[in-house]
Amino acid sequence: MIGKITGKVDYRAKDHVLVDVQGVGYLVYCSERTLVALPPAGSIIALYTELLVREDNLQLFGFLTLAEKEWHKLLTTVQGVGAKAALSIAGTLGTDGVSRAITLGDIAAIKAAQGVGPKLAQRIVTELKDKAANIIAMGAAGSEQVIIDDSVVIETPTASAPRKAMPATNNAGAQADALSALVNLGYGQGDAASAVAEASGLFPDANSGALIKAALKLLAPKA
Repeated sequence: MIGKITGKVDYRAKDHVLVDVQGVGYLVYCSERTLVALPPAGSIIALYTELLVREDNLQLFGFLTLAEKEWHKLLTTVQGVGAKAALSIAGTLGTDGVSRAITLGDIAAIKAAQGVGPKLAQRIVTELKDKAANIIAMGAAGSEQVIIDDSVVIETPTASAPRKAMPATNNAGAQADALSALVNLGYGQGDAASAVAEASGLFPDANSGALIKAALKLLAPKA
């Protein structure tokens, strides 16, 4: 199994990138969102990968973060969602958007992805709603990007090698902490994940404490 590759960008196409790894070119299919985020040809990159094995074909799919990879794997467990449809969903919504849409049952958001009709969107929400919490709980670790430059791997920042990955634009760590707190308080994972996702949408820059308070208000019984 090929779980991750590091090499030089040879070229980017509409739905894939060719990565030169010590003279061997790997064709890696990626979402449009991932392709846009990649550096230009000649740059060194690293991608988490998932190998799809078929009787007459091998296809490699690439992801910038572990959360993106895990969502891709989970989406493809739904009947009717192929590997490229899963890429389309994650590429359209982003990992936070997929989490939010599924935990909140937002069928319209899922349906916005190319090739996903209303029945399939409903099936995705129904089958994955209780499983979204597992990926949200990955927290900041699952959001780490693995783009690297010509000399330094950007996975784990150190004092001597500061990280150069694109800056985070979400509060995944706070969401994970809030989810854990709510579950410890006795709320079900599905209900807790839904409340955290909704609170995060309302307060995208909130820390874990603020998210917990907002989520508790949403979970409170309605008068």
